[in-house]
Amino acid sequence: MNTQFLLGTSVGLALLAVASPARAQAVDHDDANDIYHTHDDRDIVVTGAVQVSRKDVLSGVAVLRGEELTAALRASIGDTLAHTPGVSATSFGPSASRPVLRGLQGERVRVLSNGIGSIDVSNTSADHAPAINPLLAHRIEVLRGPQSLQYGSAAIGGVVNVIDHRIPVAEPDEPVHLAMLGSYGSAADERSLSGSADIALGGGLVAHVDGSYFKSNDLRIGGYALTPALRAEALASSLLPHEEDEHEEEGHDEHDHHDEEIDFAANAGVKDRLPNSAARTWTAGAGLAYINEGGSIGVAYSRYDSRYGIPIRLATQPGQHQEAPVLHLKQDRIDAKAEVLVSSDLLEKVAFRYAYGNYSHAEILPDGTTGTTFFNKGMEGRFELVQADRNGWTGASGIQFVMRDFNVVGDEAYLPRNDTQQFGLFTVQQLQRGPLRFEAGLRFERSRLESKPLPDQAQFVPTSLTYESYSGSIGAAYDVAPGWKIGANLSRAERSPSAEELFANGPHHGTETYEIGNLALRKERATSVEAILRGSGNGFDVEASVYHSWFGNFIYESRTGAFEDGMPVYQISQADAKLYGFEVQGEVTLAKPGIWTIKADALADWVHAEITGQGPAPRIPPLRVLAGLSAHSPRLDLRAEVERVSQQDRVAAFETVTPGYTTVNAEIAYRPWGKERPLSFTLAAHNLFDVTARRHASFLKDYAPLAGRDIRLTARLEF
Repeated sequence: MNTQFLLGTSVGLALLAVASPARAQAVDHDDANDIYHTHDDRDIVVTGAVQVSRKDVLSGVAVLRGEELTAALRASIGDTLAHTPGVSATSFGPSASRPVLRGLQGERVRVLSNGIGSIDVSNTSADHAPAINPLLAHRIEVLRGPQSLQYGSAAIGGVVNVIDHRIPVAEPDEPVHLAMLGSYGSAADERSLSGSADIALGGGLVAHVDGSYFKSNDLRIGGYALTPALRAEALASSLLPHEEDEHEEEGHDEHDHHDEEIDFAANAGVKDRLPNSAARTWTAGAGLAYINEGGSIGVAYSRYDSRYGIPIRLATQPGQHQEAPVLHLKQDRIDAKAEVLVSSDLLEKVAFRYAYGNYSHAEILPDGTTGTTFFNKGMEGRFELVQADRNGWTGASGIQFVMRDFNVVGDEAYLPRNDTQQFGLFTVQQLQRGPLRFEAGLRFERSRLESKPLPDQAQFVPTSLTYESYSGSIGAAYDVAPGWKIGANLSRAERSPSAEELFANGPHHGTETYEIGNLALRKERATSVEAILRGSGNGFDVEASVYHSWFGNFIYESRTGAFEDGMPVYQISQADAKLYGFEVQGEVTLAKPGIWTIKADALADWVHAEITGQGPAPRIPPLRVLAGLSAHSPRLDLRAEVERVSQQDRVAAFETVTPGYTTVNAEIAYRPWGKERPLSFTLAAHNLFDVTARRHASFLKDYAPLAGRDIRLTARLEF
């Protein structure tokens, strides 16, 4: 990878930004208001080449910021977004939890940091946490549908963009702008502290520093770790006659797991705490930007360091493995960007973004030694030309490149060393004609994946594969009445297989599975339609979407029923599939007594996915309904809500039914100086009745339930 060339390109664009003619101050997609003190821009979507109103996006979209984001914050990005319409989480323990969008996860959901990929290996497996810290987020946006294809074919299911302004985007009004957040959560004795400072150095220079620290103990749960069926299985195994282990005579090493080492009765009795789920994470970052009326240039460095446990997949039968893996994750990352505001009737802006990441994580064995280690060096860049508004016609076109050098070292390496190179061209065009709005987009992507096994990786075959994918979308929306809009979109998207789906071959102890890839995979294709309805007026707001996708060559991981090395075998396969569902949310003002405003809100989402010839797709979330009642005043907010998640009994082969559950949450937010001075305290109680809840989207759902009763205290200060 020619890092020097790419860094040189960013420097050249930066010099162009400094020398460009004045037009208007650049604020990197945020609206013209002061980003440091504005808290009412929730309706602006900044993810994408063109900033748009949330109400104009032609598919499901969500924006979390301000107090709403503060209340939702958790250790992982997946759990932070879990109450967002259309979003679930992989929940591989409290620390490793990625978002699930409309039932799709892994390679079909891109997790971004300020518009650029997270450059980690969280797409490789559910036990790998994203190297993104939600504690420092300024806002988080979730895009589903055709808009997400600007970010690559791997975003076929959607995009989650975490925006932290580590590269400053505007000069603060005061010499130093500070933001601090501290919280405590009782379920895991969780303690966290984060803070950032933006410093106006004068002459258009702005410096940024930030840091965070998070620590938690093993998670408290509402009951037993194992499901009733697995507890019964473990108790039955505990009654089996003891047999001498023959492995010792065969020279197995000290890390082998012998049947007599496992106390099945003790496993059946594990309750109240989730073993091996503690975590510790710290981050640090610094950025510097030059901002003038003609553009901006900026660079930032960040360090992410996390050590977290993976909940134990407790053995319930003789011959099963049982490990307590701990992952130590590190990433050093450099971000750069340059923007030029162009005085032209054709172009409004030229923008360039780039990131380089050096990532590794080691799986720590119980004796403290290092087992398998994952290495990933990658870079990603985007160059965009944003068109000027010409009689209601706007748009953007650009190029994107992604490069990745990946390797796994250790006896349990299930992937070979491999390289991925992607190059994409895209355009998005929008046309407004009175109450009618049109949108269209095209993307071409070329991907080259190469397996380069090292001498000690003899089980893998050197392979080089190239894919070319074409995607497009078209949509329209119409303002049927003041405040009411209907719309529809049609998209055709193609996704190239990932290196993990192609090359995997071996045991993966993080997930306790034996994974087998498929070198014969073809491009995955999806034809999708979506209809939307949005309405707002005096005291109400409603949004609904209905979607249907037809997949060709849908790539999925299926359990074969066989076992290798004591682990269930999962094979990567392809077949046609269909996926459809809906999302609906709304809010209504019930009354305004005195200084108070009383509101009711609700959301519901549901997805149905089926693989032709196989039946239901695995790990698809069931119907979920959430309803809340809140009271707001200048200094005090009160809220209570009930969430009902239905039983999921549409299960894939070897998958178990997941019982439904109901949780009750309550929250009090207090602002001693009112909304004008952003000091706030939040006291929240989640899962008040300490129920045992399991997410069907999780690989570990039968072994690791969600948190039990959790009392959380959060303080936030910004000035």
